Amino acid sequence: MKLYKIDMHVHTAEVSPCGKVKAAEVVRLYKDAGYDAIVITDHYSSSFFQAAKDISWAEKIDRFLEGYRIAFAEGESVGLNVILGMELRFESGANEYLVYGVDEKFLKENEELYKLEIDKFSTMVKDKGFLIYQAHPFRPKMTLADKKYLYGIEVFNGNPRHNSQNDVAYKYAVEHNFKMISGSDFHQVEDLAKGGIAVKNKVTNIKELMDVLTSNDYELLSAQE
Repeated sequence: MKLYKIDMHVHTAEVSPCGKVKAAEVVRLYKDAGYDAIVITDHYSSSFFQAAKDISWAEKIDRFLEGYRIAFAEGESVGLNVILGMELRFESGANEYLVYGVDEKFLKENEELYKLEIDKFSTMVKDKGFLIYQAHPFRPKMTLADKKYLYGIEVFNGNPRHNSQNDVAYKYAVEHNFKMISGSDFHQVEDLAKGGIAVKNKVTNIKELMDVLTSNDYELLSAQE
């Protein structure tokens, strides 16, 4: 049976400072790699928004969405589904969180989310159905957040330039009954197709992705596969 591959953790050079590949090229690379969808999870942090001075918050969000919008348009052209997410980092620490379910309306109506803490953000979005996974929670300088504020954790992170201790993350998730995801954490060409999930039915939008995640009906992908 055919399985459809989705990378849950992808950055673009237009928005993520550490990203080295432009959004349109990211899409073409993933299409050629046999993936059916990607989630653009550009970095949502104070440094990005504070660098964009003398413009309104709505205009700042338009800049934040630039990589996603370019990727989405290219995806429609080449036949790759592109979904919006974000990797959120609060000012108070090094932890980062992959958030699925956000849209332009929410981002424009709720300013400076990076000034919150994980507890307040989790409470804010609980009734919206957003899913929060802590990204690479066992990297150095990061601490695992309280489980009650998370939907799950990223147990496989394919970025080769960081020690994500994926084996530790997976073991911890199994022992403590955490929901699990995998992602390439794509920033450079060498990161291509290093993670994600495989699903039975094609996922074309965020609602379908959320349904897959909440049903837990998927397989984890890793660089070894």
